[in-house]
Amino acid sequence: QVQLVESGGGLVQAGTSLRLSCVASGRTSTRYVMGWFRQTPGKERELVAAIYGYDGRTYYADSVKGRFTISRDNPNNTVYLQMNNLKPDDTARYYCAAGLRVSQLADGRQYDYWGQGTQVTVSS
Repeated sequence: QVQLVESGGGLVQAGTSLRLSCVASGRTSTRYVMGWFRQTPGKERELVAAIYGYDGRTYYADSVKGRFTISRDNPNNTVYLQMNNLKPDDTARYYCAAGLRVSQLADGRQYDYWGQGTQVTVSS
């Protein structure tokens, strides 16, 4: 079992930055693909960014490219999502997820573990 705990969300103004953290505990492994998803009421959950463990390759949704950066600190079992130039459309609950056998990064069903999420609200 792996436990994921997110933090770092909050209420901010457009144009500012936030850094989300996801700390993993339990049977952690660098083999896990780590992803950040977000969801707003009435909408489908969407992948924001993902990072592979073995080579650090990253993936970003088009809507956040150039503004968000995903990174991982393997010795401390932590994944970060640096969010710059935030926009009101970024308002959502952000979830951290870990998956061992993920062939489709955007398919949330392929991830094995999820955190409880952290709320990000961006005011205009």
